Amino acid sequence: VEEESGQELGLDRSTPKDFHFYHMDLHDSEDRLQLFPEENTRMRKEVVQAEMANESRGAGDGKAQRDLQEEVDELVHLYELEDDHELRDEFVDENLPRTGISEYPPYVMKRRDPAREQRDWRPSGETAEAEDLGFGGWGSAGQCQDLREAYRYTHGRASEEYECYVIPEEEDEEEAADVFCVTCKTPIRAFQKVFDEHKEHEVIPLNEALESAKDEIHKNMNKLEKQIIQMENFANHLEEVFITVEENFGKQEKNFESHYNEILETLAQKYEEKIQALGEKKKEKLEALYGQLVSCGENLDTCKELMETIEEMCHEEKVDFIKDAVAMADRLGKFLKAKTDVEISAQPEFEDQTLDFSDVEQLMGSINTIPAPSAPVINPQAPNSATGSSVRVCWSLYSDDTVESYQLSYRPVQDSSPGKDQAAFTVTVKETYCSVTNLVPNTQYEFWVTAHNRAGPSPSSEHAVYMTAPSPPIIKTKEIRSCEEAVLICWESGNLNPVDSYTVELTQAESPEASGVTESVVGIPTCESLVQLQPGRSYIICVRALNMGGPSVRSEPATVHTIGSYFRLNKDTCHPWLIISEDGLTVVRSERRIPARELSSSDTRFTRCVAVMGNLIPVRGHHYWEVEVDEHLDYTVGVAFEDVTKQEDLGANCLSWCMRHTFASSRHRYEFLHNRTTPDIRITVPPKKIGILLDYENSKLSFFNVDLSQHLYTFSCQLHEFVHPCFSLETPGCLKVHNGISMPKHVTFY
Repeated sequence: VEEESGQELGLDRSTPKDFHFYHMDLHDSEDRLQLFPEENTRMRKEVVQAEMANESRGAGDGKAQRDLQEEVDELVHLYELEDDHELRDEFVDENLPRTGISEYPPYVMKRRDPAREQRDWRPSGETAEAEDLGFGGWGSAGQCQDLREAYRYTHGRASEEYECYVIPEEEDEEEAADVFCVTCKTPIRAFQKVFDEHKEHEVIPLNEALESAKDEIHKNMNKLEKQIIQMENFANHLEEVFITVEENFGKQEKNFESHYNEILETLAQKYEEKIQALGEKKKEKLEALYGQLVSCGENLDTCKELMETIEEMCHEEKVDFIKDAVAMADRLGKFLKAKTDVEISAQPEFEDQTLDFSDVEQLMGSINTIPAPSAPVINPQAPNSATGSSVRVCWSLYSDDTVESYQLSYRPVQDSSPGKDQAAFTVTVKETYCSVTNLVPNTQYEFWVTAHNRAGPSPSSEHAVYMTAPSPPIIKTKEIRSCEEAVLICWESGNLNPVDSYTVELTQAESPEASGVTESVVGIPTCESLVQLQPGRSYIICVRALNMGGPSVRSEPATVHTIGSYFRLNKDTCHPWLIISEDGLTVVRSERRIPARELSSSDTRFTRCVAVMGNLIPVRGHHYWEVEVDEHLDYTVGVAFEDVTKQEDLGANCLSWCMRHTFASSRHRYEFLHNRTTPDIRITVPPKKIGILLDYENSKLSFFNVDLSQHLYTFSCQLHEFVHPCFSLETPGCLKVHNGISMPKHVTFY
């Protein structure tokens, strides 16, 4: 700005000049000055006036300083202080007047603008530093210039650096992705499908992609869990074999050492050879087992690391989760495809290291024989150590005895008295554990063990009771009841002895490739469970039984659907004149009748009213089903409490709400009965299929003509407990129930 002002006004720039700073930023650039010529000319005039004032003030200050210096020299000469330079300098400093600090130039004060001050090219805080360094205008022009150059040098930047400073504009946050590109396996925004490279790609909603990714992760997590369990069991097995091999060889070494130390010097060479052979064999087996144990541990650590990574991903945002899930799925696929070696590389058995003592027979006769081992200690049963037909038994030997084998004996426990008149079975092993097979499920067995060597058997250990896992339960598929929000599952234990609890496992049938369990309900004490589910889904359900030995295998699967309410007719409430079909959805009344005198009264079975009840799931909400009838048939349909009187007609008391139809002389009569009362309603078109809506939330029961989508009547009920569907046939005929269907749209308005 100064150069342009000097060239335009023709000033003599050879004379010393002060350096002036002006408010300047991206908006006060040269282009802006050209857009406002009047303001530009006025500003330049003010600059010239300020420079002339500073030059005149600088000349006056210089003359005052010269006069003062002359007076100081005269005083120094008068008092003979020429040699005392320190005192002279102090005198000069005390008497030298400082030039006053001038205020900002007039043009700065006049053109003060708050908006421009906020956009000053200097960083905050540098203005005060500039004033302290003399930028306010005190001293000569050369001093100011030198101080400015020093300030610039120490701060490592020049004024041109500020003139090029650009304030970045804040970028708008990236719009969140709302669809998922299946081809590219990445989340994108919806408009990219229309205008971007994803135009020809297949896309799905982000929520659907999220659910798919979750299913894939769940499937791999279940595989990882199984592999972790397998590797943990294998690692435990390896550790036991490792310890057994080490103990056996250690005991064998001590045995040879105790014998050879008492033999004459002639046996020293044989002793050294035998010990060396044992050491090499021991090293070979232990190194093989140790290497396999290390490999197993690394595989197990990798599995746990993947599991922790997946758990952290489940807490991420949707988009981040999907991005990580794709890479994690590939990584898991590669890892799970890798074959894991689960075969033991070295067995704990060792060869019988015998020596030829023919040349020293007399010496060997004087050596003490090996003592019989002490009694082993059998361990209590570990959790999940049994299956339905096998159990794993472990024991320990706390002495330093040499053991060549162990003999495990067992027999079933009956009548709560262990070992009563039961034949014992025996198994011989070399390890301190044994897996006994061909056992009866959910049965207790007592075990005891003895140790053997050349000297003979040890005393028997204490007896310990182990239990096999239960048999799988048997699901009662005909008694399963469901609605849109839950399912009621019933099963038989399948075991003579009681079990501790049951576990229900659910898998969504929409993804048959997923081998993992979607949800589990544990700790169920009885043979029945009400499970909350998501509406509009299909599930495959299995049940396991558990005891102290572990879980049983899965039961045979059963498929349930959460589409509408599904129930069957209860044969235990059926009148003897009625016949229920195999599927439990059709009831027939034949012409043949059992004489009334042969019908005995019952609290559960209808005896006077020819009716039957259905087993509706005990879940509050909306339940809808349809009944297909013959328009010439006398029937009654509705709902009733479970304790409704079985010796009265439906609708004749306050415990039932029903729609009754009678046909006589080509006339149809419809009644909506509750406590023997009915409103005066006439139906012109006889319905062939009746829709029934039970609304627990609003305590209402509604009837509809399904074919015409016509509302017939609605009861306002006092539903203080759960009710059951009920059906009655007053004349021979057939009545069919349709359930497990979605609720029609016209029904939702009532």
